[in-house]
Amino acid sequence: QVQLVESGGGLVQPGGSLRLSCAASGSVFTISSCGWYRQAPGKQREMVASMTGGRTTYADSAKGRFTISRDNGRITVYLHMNNLKPEDTAVYYCHLVGEYGSGPFDSWGQGTQVTVSS
Repeated sequence: QVQLVESGGGLVQPGGSLRLSCAASGSVFTISSCGWYRQAPGKQREMVASMTGGRTTYADSAKGRFTISRDNGRITVYLHMNNLKPEDTAVYYCHLVGEYGSGPFDSWGQGTQVTVSS
């Protein structure tokens, strides 16, 4: 199975920026879709940004501030977050779907904490 390793979370002041990374291990051939989700305490997990083919989709709360990107050579997906707000505080998860050496995969990362506070 393909494992995802996330990094880049942490504590940042309001208005600051972070870049989350999600690296896939294993013999990944293709990524058909990727996305970032988040879950705040007491709330349901929600989609923040996703990319399928050449099309990107953002939650209304992320539009204009967050950017999803991918490096196909490194099989890594990024979430660039600017102008962070306290309401962005959550555990962020990446999700990748694609093909690897043993067939299709559908994997989630372990989550990385993002805390926006002064």
